Amino acid sequence: MQVSEKPVGITGHVKLVLRDESGNIKQEIEHHNLVVTAGKNYIADQLSSAPAGAAMSHMAIGTGTTAADATDTTLETEIDRNALTSFTDSANVVTYVGDWAAGDGTGAITEAGILNDATTGTLLARTVFSVVNKGASDTLQITWTITIG
Repeated sequence: MQVSEKPVGITGHVKLVLRDESGNIKQEIEHHNLVVTAGKNYIADQLSSAPAGAAMSHMAIGTGTTAADATDTTLETEIDRNALTSFTDSANVVTYVGDWAAGDGTGAITEAGILNDATTGTLLARTVFSVVNKGASDTLQITWTITIG
């Protein structure tokens, strides 16, 4: 008997919530994103007996507008990078959360990514979106879900 197998896919979903100084939602964006080739290679490497590279630990934001591409290894124009606020994993889903406080990462934000280093590192996923104008008194939270399968 022959078993038909489906290839394992890796998908990403990102949600950005911009709030004013009173905590009111000013803007919310939610859509799917691209898990880049470097990110897929990183995941495959972690499955080997001798994984290389640190765990995903940071989220970055930027002002680049070029569409995400599988060959991306960095953001186009990074303006700020923060350590993850939290991450959880359940079955085949990992959820990463990044926060930007008032005064942190202000500007016309149009891209974001997940990386495994505070300054360089491997890019797991990148997304480009409609402009989110983060003012000095605004806060931003990005919730990123990566699903394998």
